[in-house]
Amino acid sequence: MTINPEQLLELALKSGAEAAEVYESRSVSRPVFFEANRLKQLESIESEGVGLRIWKDSKVGLAIAYGKVEPQDLVEQAIALSALNEPEEILLRDSTVTDYPKIYGEEVSVEQMIDWGKSAIAQVLERYPEAICGAEWECGRETIRILNSKGLDCGYTDITVDGSLSAELTRGDDFLNVWYGQSERGNLDAAAIAQKVLQYLDWSKKNAKAPSGKLPVIFTGKAADLLWGVVAIAMSGRQLQQKATPWLEKIGQPVISEIFTVSQHPDFGVYSAPFDDEGTPTQETTWIKNGILQGFYGDVRTCQELGITATGNGFRGDLGNYPSPGLFNLAIAANKNIQGDIIQGDILELAATLKNGLIVDQVLGDDTDLSGDFSVNVDLGYRVKNGKIIGRVKDTMLSGNIYQALNQVTAVASDRHWYGSLYVPAMIVQGLSITSRDS
Repeated sequence: MTINPEQLLELALKSGAEAAEVYESRSVSRPVFFEANRLKQLESIESEGVGLRIWKDSKVGLAIAYGKVEPQDLVEQAIALSALNEPEEILLRDSTVTDYPKIYGEEVSVEQMIDWGKSAIAQVLERYPEAICGAEWECGRETIRILNSKGLDCGYTDITVDGSLSAELTRGDDFLNVWYGQSERGNLDAAAIAQKVLQYLDWSKKNAKAPSGKLPVIFTGKAADLLWGVVAIAMSGRQLQQKATPWLEKIGQPVISEIFTVSQHPDFGVYSAPFDDEGTPTQETTWIKNGILQGFYGDVRTCQELGITATGNGFRGDLGNYPSPGLFNLAIAANKNIQGDIIQGDILELAATLKNGLIVDQVLGDDTDLSGDFSVNVDLGYRVKNGKIIGRVKDTMLSGNIYQALNQVTAVASDRHWYGSLYVPAMIVQGLSITSRDS
């Protein structure tokens, strides 16, 4: 690092700060880009930055720098910014977990990513030679370290591998674009990504008239973020503080269908982490159990003000932000013990149970707020009729209320996948409103 973090802490205290914290980040990324079925570009991106948070006269100030900077200049900037804020209690941890992996994940070579990209595109072109494919594969390595004047010193390296594949088809005036991606901490299954794109293309060979009315809708795991993203916000301690969450007085009460349990697992999946951006150890926590709200998450300050235990959910987003409530993963599980036949298998098995319905994989216009009301255009959706997927729908809109929708789930797929930091299955939701220009 260009700036020595220990030196920065020392300078801050010598300059009159009562307390200080340094958040240091170094990252290296090697993306590989394919465009129009060919390798287009290789990159190597490196960055290093530091965030200095200080308290002077109990007022907090945050200054950040990337690359070279004079340590004293950064300290003076943080002190100057602190003068603009109101006094607050100094909340810094003096210890964190000590026994944890220092490196998560394994690096993948650029050559391997090029091979993955070529093979995935070749799989699509073998069946659809007229397709125009693009792909992006990336291996990223980020190392963070957190130090403060109370003696906290912790850090680790996180390696992730991301891969995505898209395919475009143009048939007269009809344009189709489908994509699928995965994230892992090591090897990706390029063939599985290609097969998913091929499945979408197969389902789109024909256009179908969209259904209309209040009908069952299958949300793929990718589209399910429309629903679960709002749930994640509703469980935020910040929303509780602001009395903005609809679950204000709902702890211990049902908030969604009893078939669901929502939790986080620090040692599980691509987004596992030993501690948050404040050095608080992450904890295995169940937020919703059998549909019943168990609690809210927050950073250290939010949790103290609410009188709840900090669970390692204070994250910055980037160096220029103060820690705030955040989730590092969100795992959605269906409970077999509630209703034995609720878990059905894959999407094809879910579709086989419907006489008339819609599969939604991608949406446009997701501006859903905490009210839960939504009205979105279906960017990629498929008509289901008599248990069969008969074609792609166009010019179709979906509307409803997310909280009601999550109480109207009748079946859940048995397999789950990561979409961003959400680990979720596909599911059938009853009674959403479907409208289309063909109706």
